[in-house]
Amino acid sequence: MVSSVTRTMGIPGGSASGDVLGKGIENSLASNLIPLPTNPLFGTDGIRGRVGELLNAPLALQVGFWAGIVLRNHATQVGPVILGQDSRNSSDMLAMALSAGLTAAGLEVWYLGLCPTPCVAYLTSITGAIGGVMISASHNPPEDNGIKVFGENGGKLPQLLQAEIEAGLRGKISTPGTDSNCGRHYSRFELIDDYSSALKNPLDNHLNLQGMKIVLDLAWGAAVGLAPTVFTQMGAEVICLHNEADGDRINVNCGSTHLDILAATVQEHNADLGFAFDGDADRVLAVDNTGRQVNGDYILYLWGRQLQQKQQLPDNLIVSTVMANLGFEKAWQQQGGKLIRTAVGDQYVQAEMVRTGGMLGGEQSGHILCRHYAVTGDGLLTALHLAALVKDTGVSLGELVDQSFQTYPQLLRNVRVIDRDRRLGWKDCQPVQKAIALAEAAMGDSGRILVRASGTEPVIRVMVEAANAELANHWTNELVSQVQQHLMD
Repeated sequence: MVSSVTRTMGIPGGSASGDVLGKGIENSLASNLIPLPTNPLFGTDGIRGRVGELLNAPLALQVGFWAGIVLRNHATQVGPVILGQDSRNSSDMLAMALSAGLTAAGLEVWYLGLCPTPCVAYLTSITGAIGGVMISASHNPPEDNGIKVFGENGGKLPQLLQAEIEAGLRGKISTPGTDSNCGRHYSRFELIDDYSSALKNPLDNHLNLQGMKIVLDLAWGAAVGLAPTVFTQMGAEVICLHNEADGDRINVNCGSTHLDILAATVQEHNADLGFAFDGDADRVLAVDNTGRQVNGDYILYLWGRQLQQKQQLPDNLIVSTVMANLGFEKAWQQQGGKLIRTAVGDQYVQAEMVRTGGMLGGEQSGHILCRHYAVTGDGLLTALHLAALVKDTGVSLGELVDQSFQTYPQLLRNVRVIDRDRRLGWKDCQPVQKAIALAEAAMGDSGRILVRASGTEPVIRVMVEAANAELANHWTNELVSQVQQHLMD
C-alpha cells in the first residue's frame, strides 16, 4: 500500500499572510517572461535540449509554475505532484527549480530523487496525484536534459495541455485568480518501494527467476539502484554493468544504444540473457544467450504470442510504429494477429492503444507498454516479463527468437540538418520526393521507405527496408545523398 499523505496541501492553517505571499509569488512569476525559441518547446517526449542553452534554471522554474497552474486547473481532485530525476549532473538543479515553480503555483511536491521515469508515472496514477514530472533526457548524452510531464492518470500529458503550458510560458495567458497558499516540498523516497512491489507482484505468485543468470547494463542512469535489487529479489543471479549513478557518463558507450559490452559480457559469463536500459529506464533492449541483440519488435512478438495463448490480447492486436520491421508484421499476421502502426513516439502508441483498446504496444527501440501491468512504457517491467517468459517456456531466448521471424534488412541513417525550417519542411523538397518515389517504385512490395524529421534531435532520419541487404543499402545511399545535397546548409 502507498503510505498516507503526511500533510494537506498548502501551509497548515491557511493564514492570510500565506495567501498574500502565494499570490505575490504567482504574480511575479506570471509576469517574468524569459526568452524562448520560436519553435515549439514540447517535442515527442517533453522538453529536451542542451543544458545551459535551452534548458536552464529560469526556464525550469517557469515550466514548473505553468505546469502547476495547468495541472491544477484540469485536476479532478486535490493532490500533489510527483517529481523524479535521473543521474545527470544538471538534474538536481532542474528538479529544484521545477519544484520551486510548482510550489509557487500552490501545489505540494513529492520528491522521489533518483528513479526511473515509469516510477513517476506509476506513483502518479495510484497516489491521488494531479500530475507528475520527470527530469531526464532518456538516451541522450550527459550534456542534455529534459522535462517530461504526466497527467493524473500517469500517461504522457496530452498535447492540448502541453500547449496551455507553453502559452503561459510565452505570456499568452494570464493566471486565474486564486486564494491558494504557497505549496510545500516533501522528500518521499519511500514511495519507490511501492513501485518496486508493483513490478514484482504480478510474477511473485507463480514464477521466479531462480536458476537464471542475467546481465544488466544500467547505463550509469536512473535504474542503478532499483533494477539489480528487483532481479535479485526475484531469484536471479545478477551481473551488473555501469551500475553507479554517474552524471558524467550516463548513456556514454553503454545502455540501450550501445549493446556490444552487454553482448560480450553475456557470452563471457555464459548468461541466459542480458538487458540494457536507457538513462531513465523507460525502455530496454535485450541480448540473447548467444550475444545476439533482441530489439523491441522481437519483444513485442514474443510477449504478444504469450498473451495471445492466454487469451489476454484483445483482437490479437499489437500497436507499433512506422519503424516496425516488415518481417515482424508478416509473421504476426501469420499468427492471426493484427498490427497497427503509428507515428514514432511512445505517446502516439499509447494514444492508439487507448483508442483501440489494445493491451500491448511499443517501439522497435525498446519502449514497450503492456496495459495489463503498467500505464506507460517501462523498461524494468518489460525485462522482468521477458525473463519470466524465457523461464516459463524452458527454451532459451536465442531459440525463441529463431522460432519467431526473420527481419527484413533495415538501414537507418541520420542526416544532420541544423536549419529547422528546412528540416521540418523536407516534404516540400521536390528532388527528395522524386528520389523516394523512384525507390518505392523500384522495390514495390519487397521494400519500404520512411523519411522523417526527428522530434528529439536536429536530424532527418532515412530508413530503408528491403528484401535483401544490397537493395536496402543502395536506396539508403541514394536517399541520404539527396537529403545532403538539397537540405543541408
